[in-house]
Amino acid sequence: MKTYDLLILGAATRDVNIDYTGETSSIIGGAVTFCAPAAMAAGASVYAGIKASREDTEVLEAFAMPEADRCLLLSRYTTVMQNRYLTADRERREAACTAQADPLLPEEVPQVRRKLTHLAGLLYGDFPDPLLESLKGQSLLAADAQGFLRHCENGKLVFHDWSEKEKYLPYFDILKTDAYEAEILTGETDRVQAARKLHDWGVPEMLISYNTEMLAYDGKTLSTCPVRSRNLSGRTGRGDTVFASYLAMRMLGADLRDALLYATACVSLKMETPGPFRGTREDVEAYIRAFYTP
Repeated sequence: MKTYDLLILGAATRDVNIDYTGETSSIIGGAVTFCAPAAMAAGASVYAGIKASREDTEVLEAFAMPEADRCLLLSRYTTVMQNRYLTADRERREAACTAQADPLLPEEVPQVRRKLTHLAGLLYGDFPDPLLESLKGQSLLAADAQGFLRHCENGKLVFHDWSEKEKYLPYFDILKTDAYEAEILTGETDRVQAARKLHDWGVPEMLISYNTEMLAYDGKTLSTCPVRSRNLSGRTGRGDTVFASYLAMRMLGADLRDALLYATACVSLKMETPGPFRGTREDVEAYIRAFYTP
């Protein structure tokens, strides 16, 4: 039986993005949609479990990967998100959710051999506690903290601290947050201090994203790498792209610093074009030579 580098689980979404100019676009989104191609571009073997409604067959068509490496995890609804960007740099936005997919249950997890399982979450409730408990020990486990902090309340998206964080944070081998999520979890506005506190709480390794740089920490090595995008037209999917490419490089044997460099260059390149990353590892390596080599 094939062993995959990554099993990526999460809800695909129907996204409506409204630019600060008022221009509207509709795409198939969701963390899993952005994660899978970024990890594959790095050279990792990926299996994607995609939570969506049976009626949304075009969701699967958004995944440029072999049918044998993906499956639809049925839900009554497909998650529907709206992002209204308030500034040209897309750092400020108003987000809303009009439908949320059903929770992923332990018995729905694809039975494939893998090195790491990544919970590419969007909203609190995507991954219930019994799922975390069932996954512990099956493989390495990674997650985006967004899926445990961001709540849909009457259609609005709000962030709350995770009441079960002391119990479940140590379940994760690698955790990703952005700077705001790290502050919610730890109370620290300083990203380095937030990373150290998360490590003290039992997270062995983490990546914290920010608009100007990415930070990785494993208790011994702390590394940062600047974002060098020439434009931000593809800002949506930034965190998913950087984390998936980081996980891929780690599973392929790269050390923390090299994985962070590759992942930051990948997301810098991705943000120059809307949609999931469609480049190659060679494209990212060329970008590194052009923008990260002294």
